[in-house]
Amino acid sequence: MADLARQQQALTRYLRDPDNQAPPAQMNAARVAVYRDLVFNNLSQLLGGTFPVLIRIIGESGWKTLVRGFLRDYRAQTPKFGEIAEAFIDYLSAQPAVLREGHWPPFLLELAHYEWVEMVLQQSAAEPLPPSDPALLLQQPLRVSALAWPLAYTWPVHLLGPDRQPVTPPAQPTLLLVRRTPDWSVKFSELSPLAWRLLERIGEFPSLSGRAQLHALAAEAGLPATAAFTDSGMQLLQQLHADGVIGCTP
Repeated sequence: MADLARQQQALTRYLRDPDNQAPPAQMNAARVAVYRDLVFNNLSQLLGGTFPVLIRIIGESGWKTLVRGFLRDYRAQTPKFGEIAEAFIDYLSAQPAVLREGHWPPFLLELAHYEWVEMVLQQSAAEPLPPSDPALLLQQPLRVSALAWPLAYTWPVHLLGPDRQPVTPPAQPTLLLVRRTPDWSVKFSELSPLAWRLLERIGEFPSLSGRAQLHALAAEAGLPATAAFTDSGMQLLQQLHADGVIGCTP
């Protein structure tokens, strides 16, 4: 049993890092190579479906380098295939040196996260918000759907591609709303700073009514909470409600 355990450990070390580890001495080299290629190619294909834009930007060689580093250096705990992409994001987030050493684009991590979000929302088991009366948006506390994510990025991740790779970030952050629609498609839209902050505030202060949220938002922005501001805010709340992004708390 001890010999078997040592052989298994030698095999797994080799499968993770074939460039620096030797295969088990007693195993047929051709058979070991089959296992080596199967493990790497299956992982690469499994992850590749989540990050198509990233792969087109960094190329197949760069992609293989990232996957090899993930297989070699990261110890994923999840047994679910659908969660391996999240583990890959965690690996990139925890390895800033990896992203510095290979002359990777500076937006690599944010682009990977942006592409991962679409997959997560498509697979999410969360339910849409129950119907609520839009006439009560100002009177009742609000909540944001678990299927709608307000996101903030340094880079314009929704515009990146092989022909658009900025080297310096824009002066203003990229604020996005990503949501899953009733037909299970995922839609992305840009948010104004006030709309993005309003959605953030609803999550931070779930007990406040819609009117109180708008008044506090105006105060944060250094604006007077005029009737015109409230009317404009109400239009935004109604649009977000119609899109299933927010609802009234019972």
